[in-house]
Amino acid sequence: MTFKKLYVRCIRDIRFPICIGMMFVMMLTAGFIPHKHVTIAVDGQKIELNTPYSAVDNILSQAGVTKNEKDEYRISADDKGDMVINVKRAVPVVIEYQGKQEEMFTTKSTVAEIMQELGYVGNRYAIDKDGDISVAADMHIRVTDVEPVIIPAKPTVETGQGAMSYSRHMTMEATAYIPSDGGGSGITATGMVAQHGVIAVDPQVIPLGTRVYIPGYGVAIAADTGGAIRGNRIDLCMNTYREAINFGRGDVEVYILD
Repeated sequence: MTFKKLYVRCIRDIRFPICIGMMFVMMLTAGFIPHKHVTIAVDGQKIELNTPYSAVDNILSQAGVTKNEKDEYRISADDKGDMVINVKRAVPVVIEYQGKQEEMFTTKSTVAEIMQELGYVGNRYAIDKDGDISVAADMHIRVTDVEPVIIPAKPTVETGQGAMSYSRHMTMEATAYIPSDGGGSGITATGMVAQHGVIAVDPQVIPLGTRVYIPGYGVAIAADTGGAIRGNRIDLCMNTYREAINFGRGDVEVYILD
């Protein structure tokens, strides 16, 4: 029966759906439905076929290629513009973390890509394999936690300018002087003007330029020296003679500020 005769019969026949199916088979075998050339790259081999299908799953089924749940495919075109389907098989790997082992199937290419997918990134985790190692079937990857490095907080002291951190604390014997003492120029050994907040020190104990805090005196800078200031002694500059006399001599707490 020719296609034309079958078409006329189907129009007249009450079994129209059956006729349509027969027409489709005849069109397929007679070449009325266009076929396209497809190459499938899978499991190290290439399968070439002509297919009327466009859906990848249908094409793979026609070629007898079973696609597992975790497998992936990528579609490209060859030099002739024909479809190429590259099937990448998922392989099993074992991830060990905190004493537990879990098997997973993956199509990732490197260890780093698996770690990225699972969220094991950053300085919190240590991986027993380099990130650029290629993934292989049954690979075992061990992930461990990295103990954080805790940097102790520096101690602070409350000053009139707020809390300040310090690196060292000592008790020292303190005396007082006024800007006109010594040579009378009022200029310190470092060239600063002598005034409240400037102290004389032994540079071997407190280097010149060091900022300190002295309770009852305030924040000061070590900017001067003195013939009698040796060892564990400091001299505090006061603005007036009365302030110096009232202070006299005594032990003070000295905080070496950061």
